[in-house]
Amino acid sequence: MMTSLLRDSHLQRVDAGEVLFMQGDAASECYIIVEGWVKLYRLTMDGNEAIVSVFARGQSFAEAAVFSMDSYPVAAEAVTASKLLRISRDVLHQKIRKNPEFALSILSSTSLHLKQLVQQVEQLKMHTAAQRVARFLASLCPMEAGACTIGLPYDKTLIAGRLGMKPESLSRAFVKLRKLGVRVERNAAAIRDIKVLRDYADGDDGGVIYRRPGNISSQSTA
Repeated sequence: MMTSLLRDSHLQRVDAGEVLFMQGDAASECYIIVEGWVKLYRLTMDGNEAIVSVFARGQSFAEAAVFSMDSYPVAAEAVTASKLLRISRDVLHQKIRKNPEFALSILSSTSLHLKQLVQQVEQLKMHTAAQRVARFLASLCPMEAGACTIGLPYDKTLIAGRLGMKPESLSRAFVKLRKLGVRVERNAAAIRDIKVLRDYADGDDGGVIYRRPGNISSQSTA
């Protein structure tokens, strides 16, 4: 199935900042990211960007629009220099008609995107800015416990937009997370204990847990 899909798709190289499609354009193609990052966003009435999602290597986007809509409900732009596989509307429909497994994979991908959007709304309603940042940083670290150093995948303005906050709120969240042993410098974050960060992201923000040698305590962040 994948071999056939690769044969019928087109590899596209794009530069950072290059627009793939605009909100309202005819939904003619969907994409799979081979390398890089792509953001999806909607333009507000005052011309600002409202980030809907950010996709990375191995992820696909715009399938639902190509499958069931006449136009894209969002715009897409490469965050970094990227390589993308473009799959035309005709090819996608042909694969769906001929291959039930492919149809199920498209349905699964669409369901996953919907689940992620629901989770984003839930986090905006139920978690503080610092908790959302903690969850984002934790998602970049493959370890379950211990120290971890990660590179921020894109600029902080985009991180703030993805997490539903202003850049100044992101900066305040970074300061707050220092009590958890998180240090952010330039484009990297050093985390003293990823488990502590994950526990904080999933827990109550009434206090910040931090560790010192031989001691575990709680300190109010009010």
